[in-house]
Parts: sequence; C-alpha cells; structure tokens
Amino acid sequence: MFDEVTGQPEAIATVRAAAAGDGLAHSWLITGPPGSGRSTLAYAFAAALLARPGDEEATVAQVAARTHPDLAVLATENVIIKIDDVRRLVTASQFSPSAGRYRVMIIEDADRMTERTSNVLLKALEEPPPRTIWILCAPSEADLLPTVRSRVRMLRLRVPTIEEVAELLERRDGVSRPDALRAAREAQSHIGMAHRLATSDEARRRRARTLEVALGIRSVSGAVLAATELLDVAKADAEAITTERDAEEREQALRSLGIEPGGTVPPGLRAQLKALDEDQKRRATRSLRDGIDRILVDLQSLYRDVLLRQLGAELEPVNLAIFAEVDRAASEATPAETLATLDAIAEARHRIEGNVAPALALEAMLVSAVRAPRSERIA
Repeated sequence: MFDEVTGQPEAIATVRAAAAGDGLAHSWLITGPPGSGRSTLAYAFAAALLARPGDEEATVAQVAARTHPDLAVLATENVIIKIDDVRRLVTASQFSPSAGRYRVMIIEDADRMTERTSNVLLKALEEPPPRTIWILCAPSEADLLPTVRSRVRMLRLRVPTIEEVAELLERRDGVSRPDALRAAREAQSHIGMAHRLATSDEARRRRARTLEVALGIRSVSGAVLAATELLDVAKADAEAITTERDAEEREQALRSLGIEPGGTVPPGLRAQLKALDEDQKRRATRSLRDGIDRILVDLQSLYRDVLLRQLGAELEPVNLAIFAEVDRAASEATPAETLATLDAIAEARHRIEGNVAPALALEAMLVSAVRAPRSERIA
C-alpha cells in the first residue's frame, strides 16, 4: 500500500499503527511542501483503513481507481473548492460503511476552501459518525482555519531526498539511475515534476529553454520578449497536461450518456456537456497558473545556483547539467544583483497569486535579470 510513498518512514509508521487501531483519530490533516506526496500518503492510508484481511490487493486497486464504495474524494483543479461540493461530501459522510471497516472522506488541496466553505466542513468534523474518517491535505496547517486545525490530528511530511526520489523513479517508472538522479535534482525533489522530467522529452526541452531564455537577457526589450516566450512555454506545458485528459473526459461523458462519437447531442443533454466544458476551462486556467509557477521555480533554482557560485559555497547545484553557463552568469553579475533577481522572482509569484496579469508580472521580474558581459560594462 505504501510503495509509492517516498521518504516518509515516520509518517508511514504513524498511519500503519492508526489503521491497526493504535491512535486512530476521526480526522487527519496531512501537510507538506508541494511534491512531498501528501495525496499519495492519503490514499495509501485510506487503503489501509478500508482493507479487510485477505483483500488488501483488491482494495488497493479500488482505491487507486477511486471506485471503492466506502471512499469519497473531493479533488479540484480549480482555484477554489466549491461550497456545494463540500456539502455533498458532508452528506455522504453520514452513511455507514458498506464493505470496509470505515468510510473514508479525502479532500485534496483543502487549502483551496474559503472560510465559508471551511465552516460547512467544520460541522462534520465536530460531530462525525463513529466509523467515518476524514483525511485533509494541504501545504501547511496555517492554510486552514484555526477551528478546523483544532479538530484534526496533524501529520507533517518532509521533503524527500534526491536519492529517495530517484530510487522511486527507477523502481516505478524504469528510469535509468543517471536520468532519475538528474530529474530528481532538477525537480528539487518534487515527485510529480521529477516523473515528468524523467519520462517526457518535451518537458525536459521546455525546462532547458526556460533557463536558456533567462540567461540570454541583455536588455530591457530582451526582457519583454523573454516574458512573452516564457508565457508561451507555460501555455504549451499546461496544454500538454490538460488536452489529452480533456478529450478522455469528454469521450467518457458521451459514452455514459449513450452518445456515439461524432453523434448529435440531444438538447436535453447539452447542459451536462456545457458544465463539463466550463469545468475544463477553469482547470485550464489553474493549469496555466501552475505552469507559470513551475517556470518561476526553475528560475529560482538557476539564480540560487548562480549565487552559490558567486559566494563560493560548496553545495551541489540544482542545474548541474549547465554548470558552465551558471559559471558564466556568476561572472556577469554581483551577488547583490543576483539576490535582487531572486527577490523579483518571489515578488512575481506573489503578484500572480494575487491575479496580476502574468505577462506584466513576468516582464517586471525579468527586467531584474538583464545582464551584460563584463567586457561591455563601463568601469
């Protein structure tokens, strides 16, 4: 059940003991940085809670497919979790388990609940049915209301090491050791991103182009052009993630409605497909934001490496594959300039989170990355 939970031995031991009845709380909050495996641990915990002796393998398969009758999941790729979705989940939590020992309710990205939505959940956490277990996932406990935090048992995950993530990629995805190590290092131990970098040539090319563009900025006009190109890179990355999934969802929806591919949709069913289209548009917006944020995280790793080189720190760079370019960039700027660029990247992430137009935020950030070779500088 816990084969894909990487670098979290203490957390695994805790939930194993809880599933066996030692310290089982009615509600849990799993926190940890992006890519640490919060949802992976949540589903492994759910499988351990739901499994009966002898049917562990079947339970794991059902949980992985989200088809177990005693498992209810609320996952969203929208900016916020809708209050009506939480209400439906709270209603479902009142039913008794039908096949397993417990009824398990999982909310991924619980930090996307507004205060009003959180208060709907709070009532269910205050008076839960005896055999219902809630598992919430969020980056930090500070992302939830204090009243919610006071009613859950905390479980904090750490950032797995590069070696631990590489071992998972080797074992699960069949990636060679050198490629697994490079992907884990460049993803900064983010398991999901490491998987993409290890298995997708296109993802590797997009990341390499991001760093190349940033290192090539020589003027303010160049910074503006670079912002446009990086936004295009983010859009391509988001489309690669969502396009195939959207097509599969639409095909499944048509099949479930009894409509042949290419067939005419009856007027009475068009509202359901319109709702699906709207959900997919909202997910595309969120995916674009995530793609931009991935670019900014990659740029942070680049200028972090540049700063370490400037300060002579004996730490392994994230971008080891382009160490020569990092060394050149370190010679073209002062540590103060590099720190200013890192601050600008952090500010750009904050602005985009606050709904500032991504193009404007990227342009303002990249102006701080303008560099000129030493030979072109006036003494």
